[in-house]
Amino acid sequence: MTLTASVHRPETDDGTTAAGAETGPVAGPEAGPDPVAAATTATRPGSRSARTRDADGLAVASFVLGLVGLLVMNILLGPAAIVMAVIALVRSTSRRGRALLGLALGVADLVVLAFLVTGNGVVAWNFGG
Repeated sequence: MTLTASVHRPETDDGTTAAGAETGPVAGPEAGPDPVAAATTATRPGSRSARTRDADGLAVASFVLGLVGLLVMNILLGPAAIVMAVIALVRSTSRRGRALLGLALGVADLVVLAFLVTGNGVVAWNFGG
């Protein structure tokens, strides 16, 4: 990337510019913005921002963790699903329904955990009689 700026050419007594004074690459705060960099950072009308894509990924992850948490490790996966769903909703995901499902499943994980602790007295699954 080359930044260019005009350089002041000193004038001689007869009103002409001195020889050898020319413009060249200049780096520093006085250089203007790079048009190539500005064009590559601009978003196209049809593209989604990286933040929305990240929020969509969080929504899907919260759904999957909440679903798996109903079966195993609900003490860890339930709260993780709740946190990811809330972050996805705060970042305004386009998959709002999936984030809400992840939130509901995370809460359901904690409810199942509460029933297991109340019924068995321990935080463990017991499939035996």
